[in-house]
Amino acid sequence: MDYAATGQEALSRIAGADDLDTLESLRVEFLGKQGSISGLLKTLGKLDPEERKVEGPRIHGLREAVTEALAARKAALETAALDARLASETIDLSLPAPEAPRGSVHPISQVMDELAEVFADMGFAVATGPEIEDEWHNFTALNMPESHPARAMHDTFYFPDRNDEGREMLLRTHTSPVQIRSMIKQGAPIRVIAPGRVYRSDSDATHTPMFHQIEGLVIDKGIHLGHLKWTLETFLKAYFERDDIVLRLRPSYFPFTEPSIEVDVGYSNEGGPNGSSRRVVGGSGDAPGHAWMEVLGSGMVNRHVIAAGGLDPDEWQGFAFGTGVDRLAMLKYGMDDLRAFFDGDVRWLSHYGFSALDVPTLSGGVGTPA
Repeated sequence: MDYAATGQEALSRIAGADDLDTLESLRVEFLGKQGSISGLLKTLGKLDPEERKVEGPRIHGLREAVTEALAARKAALETAALDARLASETIDLSLPAPEAPRGSVHPISQVMDELAEVFADMGFAVATGPEIEDEWHNFTALNMPESHPARAMHDTFYFPDRNDEGREMLLRTHTSPVQIRSMIKQGAPIRVIAPGRVYRSDSDATHTPMFHQIEGLVIDKGIHLGHLKWTLETFLKAYFERDDIVLRLRPSYFPFTEPSIEVDVGYSNEGGPNGSSRRVVGGSGDAPGHAWMEVLGSGMVNRHVIAAGGLDPDEWQGFAFGTGVDRLAMLKYGMDDLRAFFDGDVRWLSHYGFSALDVPTLSGGVGTPA
């Protein structure tokens, strides 16, 4: 058989293919299961060894030449099709832009930026930590005994496997483990905030399985409750952009602080989408039409926690506080259901979203809805 003539004919027909469908038909004709070149390959088994040594390389060479020609012609046709499409699908850049951008910044992202701006002005750095934590950083180092209810399966999302140190792994239930990691890594003095996502098995109008917290930690010498109270007052007044906010500090219990304090602010119910939007107001919750709402927990860092962070509790003292970013957003911007934050409803986002150019600054106001 004249393999050179057969190859020349195949290459000529491939070069003359003017579209991808014709090229595919040629591929099937030559290299398909019933193709002519595939048929030649099948004849090799019937030849004796000496003939196979001669015919085998010639048939395989023919097959490789046809395969390369098909690939090259396909690439050329696809490039030509793309060039033609790009030439026809032009965009008139002289058309006027939309009256307003279609997208918006999510309220959670905006509030996180607002909080970072407020605390940066107070000298706080931003610290981060893993969202998949081990039980030592999430519980033990924070003075939570094994019998503590927060460790229960109904509150915490555990993983089935342990880490290399034999510790249970879980989705962190708060951003407090960042306190431990920051003290171990940076030592003291330290002044950080730790914003991020946290996870708990809970879901209703004011709770979701995933939500956002911001944790604050100050470790230094001579720190006392007066420093904590001033920090919280300054933070809340700057965030809510009101100088008449009155705080109510109540004694509480947290395993990682001693003494522990819960902080309330006054709010009023206003007409929202469901008729019960809450918004922080000036004055106390004892005023007519006002009520108190807890916004954060805080206290002086427990000696055991300072020791777990690698510091001497006789030398260093400090305070810590934590608050839900989602709840702060609800109070400031009058939202009534926490679950709507994660529904992805474009109508909700267009109503509560922020302009991409609205960068929070203390001088210009840390929050202005789009």
